[in-house]
Amino acid sequence: MEAIPYLAALSAIAGLLLAGYYYTAVKQASPGNDRMVFLMTEIQKGARAFLQAEYKWVGVFAAGMAILLALVIAPLAAITYLLGAVLSAGAGYAGMTVATMANARTTEAAKEGPAKALPIAFRGGAVMGFSVAGLALLGLMLTYLVFVTWFEVDQAFEIVTAYGLGASTIALFSRVGGGIYTKAADVGADLVGKVEAGIPEDDPRNPATIADNVGDNVGDVAGMGADLFESYAGSIIAPISLIAFAGAVTAEQAGDVDILPFFVFPMFVAFIGMLASIIGSFLVKGGDSTDSSALSKALHMGTNVAMGITVVGVFAGSFWIFGGDSFTEDKPWGLAVSVIGGLIAGWALGKTAEYYTSDHFNPVKTIAQQAETGPATTVLKGISIGMVSVAASVVLILLGIGIAYWGGQQTLGDETTLGGLYGIAVAAIGMLATTGVVVSVDAYGPIADNAGGIAEMAELDPSVRDVTDALDSLGNTTAAVAKGFAVGSAALTALALFKSFEFA
Repeated sequence: MEAIPYLAALSAIAGLLLAGYYYTAVKQASPGNDRMVFLMTEIQKGARAFLQAEYKWVGVFAAGMAILLALVIAPLAAITYLLGAVLSAGAGYAGMTVATMANARTTEAAKEGPAKALPIAFRGGAVMGFSVAGLALLGLMLTYLVFVTWFEVDQAFEIVTAYGLGASTIALFSRVGGGIYTKAADVGADLVGKVEAGIPEDDPRNPATIADNVGDNVGDVAGMGADLFESYAGSIIAPISLIAFAGAVTAEQAGDVDILPFFVFPMFVAFIGMLASIIGSFLVKGGDSTDSSALSKALHMGTNVAMGITVVGVFAGSFWIFGGDSFTEDKPWGLAVSVIGGLIAGWALGKTAEYYTSDHFNPVKTIAQQAETGPATTVLKGISIGMVSVAASVVLILLGIGIAYWGGQQTLGDETTLGGLYGIAVAAIGMLATTGVVVSVDAYGPIADNAGGIAEMAELDPSVRDVTDALDSLGNTTAAVAKGFAVGSAALTALALFKSFEFA
């Protein structure tokens, strides 16, 4: 059981090696003609310029926060805070760099159909996915091993928690700053192009088109990646800090036979999820059809298989970790139910988002029908369906919390609320266990969107744009799916962290 943090760290390294493999695979693909290479380069320049400007301001804020943490908590907390911030920023920068490299290559591959284009776009996104999951897990495991296991320092768990705060800092700036830039560029390009000049979207005559494509990357690749980096790290930290602060556990006590299982179980879930994501990523294959349903099935094959593997692994692991513990009341499966409940709730949130945002289902079709009567009815219908869609998500999150709470009490007993709260905390990591492949699918979207823009600006054959439009349509849905995971897991993690703060 003591080996679990090391196994989790090794799985994180494996994820990073896979990201390197996918980077090489994308780089070897042809970027197309000179015009396509020029457009790709301009998008890269814009995205890098934005991130460099953003990170300068983040650096100032992070430096101030680090000084504050050093004074209020401990100097070592400032170090882990900066580590979390640097790794999150590094994952975002690396993923965005590859995403802006994969766009033209996806366009070039689209000349041969979706069977060639979809895997390239997915591999470009997978670099971001496994960079996020790998760096988040590796940094956290090293932090835990150094300060809790090896050196047993004072305030060790406060120092570990600071790692998540560093990741949150980057998520705040990347998500909000990147999101504002994304929408400003998108709406600005549409206003000057479609409304004022009456030219199509991504027309090469519109100078704002490059800014629009840059925005797709800084908001939906770097921004979402930082968001899920923070959620993923926080979901592992939450159950550890809950037990540590509720029981006033010190680093010297963390290895006790009655306490260690509570600390290593979320790490085990992350370990299984990483391995499952690696396996699932190899199952994403493109087909010859541009039908949205067929493309969605091909893209989500990896996610579904990864979740299935995670369910089996977590169930087996719960018996291994809690089967011999004196506090289990002979029900080690309870925490497996909590984790699997979170995983299924996350999957259901994704399916709900897909139902309300995919052009294959009725909500989007009814919005499209309203467009026949004018923009006012279209906007009203879109807003109303968006509001209705929230109800299902709220119900799913509440069900996930209820199942997780019940599962925790089955394993840890119902004398106090701690068992149920721990169940909720591990449900969050269950929801994000397959972060590697979830972020890969999400980052695919901006790459496909950029590929369509490059096809239009390079004035390629309309058949190429047909393929990229089909890929882009699917990408809009995958972005909504990832947001469902991010919001759902954040709700569970926040609840656990609030209780940890109360105990601290």
